[in-house]
Amino acid sequence: MNPVAAAFILVGSLLLLLASIGLLKFSTPYARFHAAGKASPVAVIVVSIGAIIELGASGGARLAFASVAMTLTLPVAVHLLFRSTHRTNTSVELRIDELREAEEAAERGG
Repeated sequence: MNPVAAAFILVGSLLLLLASIGLLKFSTPYARFHAAGKASPVAVIVVSIGAIIELGASGGARLAFASVAMTLTLPVAVHLLFRSTHRTNTSVELRIDELREAEEAAERGG
């Protein structure tokens, strides 16, 4: 294995490890979503770069397409999870919810 490719894959794996530790250690769902939403796309890109170096041009093009798709969809998925958690959470810290009020007003037509 190419040492440069191995270094990229190792760094990306360490980023994924840090994200998973954040998922376990953080106490609120919002902090957990932040750990997953920020580190995972970056780790996917770094691991993909290492794999592209190792695979070459033919397999690299497919892998690049897959990593772009993951990079675009992971933050959107995390945002939707964050939003659904925010809407269903009955925490004392979140008594004021301007987004919910605006959505309800839009549904009423005003």
